[in-house]
Amino acid sequence: MTAPYPRTFSHIGLSVTDLDAAVKFYTEVMGWYLIMPPTEIQEDDSAIGVMCSDVFGGGWEKFRIAHLSTGDRVGVEIFEFKAAEKPENNFEYWKTGVFHFCVQDPDVEGLAAKIVAAGGKQRMPVREYFPGEKPYRMVYMEDPFGNIIEIYSHSYELTYSAGAYV
Repeated sequence: MTAPYPRTFSHIGLSVTDLDAAVKFYTEVMGWYLIMPPTEIQEDDSAIGVMCSDVFGGGWEKFRIAHLSTGDRVGVEIFEFKAAEKPENNFEYWKTGVFHFCVQDPDVEGLAAKIVAAGGKQRMPVREYFPGEKPYRMVYMEDPFGNIIEIYSHSYELTYSAGAYV
């Protein structure tokens, strides 16, 4: 048996209550590329309709979707489902599942301010991982639709290659 190789990250799917507003936010604030504009998908016999029924089961009727791409070619699918609703508690980090995604920007404070100005929230102050030792900073944010976004000043590998927390 051969050792597994590290797979690359292809894309993430986000659910929102307003697809057009989400596309505007992610292209204007995050600078992501719109690679497929908002499109309606119907529950039917088309290839995409059948694939979605495989995933969601029957009775989903229709939804809207747009495809974006980050600067490093990671895809972002944004979905707006019929009767979409923002959960009352969108930060149930103790429950199994994805509770955030992270982007990298050397201007953590600047991106945080843009997110807030666009209707998002800053969930904590900007913090340093290794104060006085390394310039690695981070902050947890929330987009206007309730999705949790973490911002790192440096790459994941640099941040964690320094070793264990002290």
